[in-house]
Amino acid sequence: MKKKVISMLLAFTMVASILAGCGGKDTGAAADTGTDTNSESSSSGEESSGAQTDAADGPVEVTDFTMFITMPGSEINSDNEIAQMIADKWGVKIKETWLTGQTAAEATGTLIASGEYPDFVDTDDMSQLVDAEALIPLDDYIDQYPEFRDTWFTKEEWDKFRQPDGHIYWINPFGNTMGESTTTTHNDEAFWIQVRVLEWAGYPDIQTLDDYFKVLEDYIAANPTMEDGTQNIAYTILCEDWRYFCLENAGQFLAGYPNDGSVLVDKETLTIGDYNTSEDTKKYLQKLNEEYNKGFVDPESFTQTYDEYIAKLSTGRVLGMVDQWWNFAYTVNDVFKQQGLDAKGCNYVPLGLTTEAGMENRWHTFDDTVNQASGVAISVDCKDPDKAFKFLVDCAMDQELHDLRYWGVEGVDYQVDENGLFYRTDEQRMQWADTSYQASHRCQYSYLPQWGGTSRDGKNANKPEEQPSEFQSDMAQPLKDCLAAYGADNYVDLIGSVVETNGPWFPMYSFSNNFTTETPGGVAWTKMGEVKHEYLPKVVMASDFDAAWEEYMEVYSSCKPEDFLGEMQEILDTFK
Repeated sequence: MKKKVISMLLAFTMVASILAGCGGKDTGAAADTGTDTNSESSSSGEESSGAQTDAADGPVEVTDFTMFITMPGSEINSDNEIAQMIADKWGVKIKETWLTGQTAAEATGTLIASGEYPDFVDTDDMSQLVDAEALIPLDDYIDQYPEFRDTWFTKEEWDKFRQPDGHIYWINPFGNTMGESTTTTHNDEAFWIQVRVLEWAGYPDIQTLDDYFKVLEDYIAANPTMEDGTQNIAYTILCEDWRYFCLENAGQFLAGYPNDGSVLVDKETLTIGDYNTSEDTKKYLQKLNEEYNKGFVDPESFTQTYDEYIAKLSTGRVLGMVDQWWNFAYTVNDVFKQQGLDAKGCNYVPLGLTTEAGMENRWHTFDDTVNQASGVAISVDCKDPDKAFKFLVDCAMDQELHDLRYWGVEGVDYQVDENGLFYRTDEQRMQWADTSYQASHRCQYSYLPQWGGTSRDGKNANKPEEQPSEFQSDMAQPLKDCLAAYGADNYVDLIGSVVETNGPWFPMYSFSNNFTTETPGGVAWTKMGEVKHEYLPKVVMASDFDAAWEEYMEVYSSCKPEDFLGEMQEILDTFK
C-alpha cells in the first residue's frame, strides 16, 4: 500500500473563543461547552476516575483536546453522540473552534500574541506558528508509526513538508486515496451551473464562456424569478480574502492547464508561465466585464462575505458561479435537500469550460494532491502530544473509526445489505442532512486525516458520497436526469477532464503558499495578491475594459512578478 492505500488589538472575546480549554496548563481546564469536560472527570460529566469502560479493552482514559481551524465551520454539541462514542473507545474528545470574523492570518496572529495555543491547530498561515516556535516537530512521532508513515505519504512527499530547520510540523489530512479510486464528485474548481437551467435549455453542449453565459442570459430572460417571486441571479462571484480564487485563477483552467494555482507549468519544457497576464485570462475577464455591464453579474459580488455568499447560494436563486466543490457544496446541498430545492433542479453540476471549443480541459485532478503548505499540527501547549499524535494515526488507520466519522452508526445512519455493502434509507439521508442532527449526532472531525477511495473491506467507499449506489440514490430526480442526458454516471464523467498523471511538483501552489517576504519573490507574491484583490473587481466593473486592463497590467508589472516567477522556476528546476 503506497500513496494510493495512499495573521495591535486583541479582542478578549476572540481570544477566549479560540483559547478556551487550551492545553499546556496544569489546571486541566477545558473548553466551556456546557458540561464538565475537565480531563479529571469522565466525558459523561460523572464525577469518577475519568475513565470510560470499554467492554473489550477495559477502562479508557478520556482526554479532552481543543482544536482551532482557520476555516468557517459549525461546532457540534458538547454531548454529541458519535463524539462520545469515539471518546469511549479511542480516549479522545476534541472541542473544535472555527474561524469567525477574522482572516486566517489575523486569527493566527491573535493566537501568537496571546502566547497560548489549542492542542491542535490547522491554519493557512503555518509559517507564522513555526516562526513563533508554537508547534512541536512531528518527525519522531511519524517514525513511531511506520505503517502510517509509509502509507500516508511517500518519503519524497514527507520531505516536502520539511521546514528550513529540517523538521515536519504538520500533516495534510486530505487527498489520499485508499485502494481503488471511487470518486464520484468533482471536489475541485469549475464553472458550476444549476441543472434546472440545463433542463430548460434542452441539455445543450456547453464548451466555452460564450456558451455558458448565453444559456444563463436566455434562462434569466425567460425565468427572471423563483416560484416565490424572488429574483434569480445569473452569476455571482466570491472575492472575500483568500477565496478570491473564485475570480482570479480561472484563466489557467480555460487555457487547458491543471490547478497549479499560482503559475502555469509547461510539462514539456518544465518552464514557469504567468496566467495573470495571459490572453486566456484577459479574454475571461473581458467576458465577465461584458456580462457585468449587461447586468448578468451580481453587483454584490465584490462586497459580499463568504457567509453572505453561502446564504445566497442556499436560496437557490444563483444560477452559476466559479468555485471549488468543497467551498460550498457540503453546506448548500444539505440546505437544498432540507428545503426541497434539489427537487426543483437547484443542484449544481460542473462544466469543463475552455477558451476555445474543442480544447482539452484539466479542471479535474485525478491524482492525489499533496498540499504541503498547511495541515493539522500539534502545539507546544498540547496537554498530551503522544496521545494527540496517536489519535491522528487512528483517524487515518482505523477503519472502524473512519466509518464512524463518515458513515455514522450502523442501523441508525446506514444499513448493510446481504453483500456487506453500506447504504442509507431515504429517511437516513434526510436525517444526515439535518443541521440539528449534525450538531447532536454527527462527528466527522473533518480536519483530521481521512481517506477517499475503497475501504479496507474492499467493498465500500470510505465516504458515502463516493459509494456508487449511494451517490445515485441520494440524488434528486432533476440531477439524475441531467447526468443521464449527458451520458454521465457522475460529476467526474460530466466535466470530461483529461485523465493524466501530474508531475511530482504538482501543485505548485503548495510551494508559493509558504512564501514569505524574506525573499524578493515572496515580496512580489504578496504585492501581486494585493494588486489583484484591488484591481480585478475594477477591471470587471469598468465601463472601458481596455483602459482598465492596461492600468491593471501597469500596476501589476510594478510588483516585479518576474522575481516571484524566477523563484518558482528555481523550485521547478529541482524536479528536472
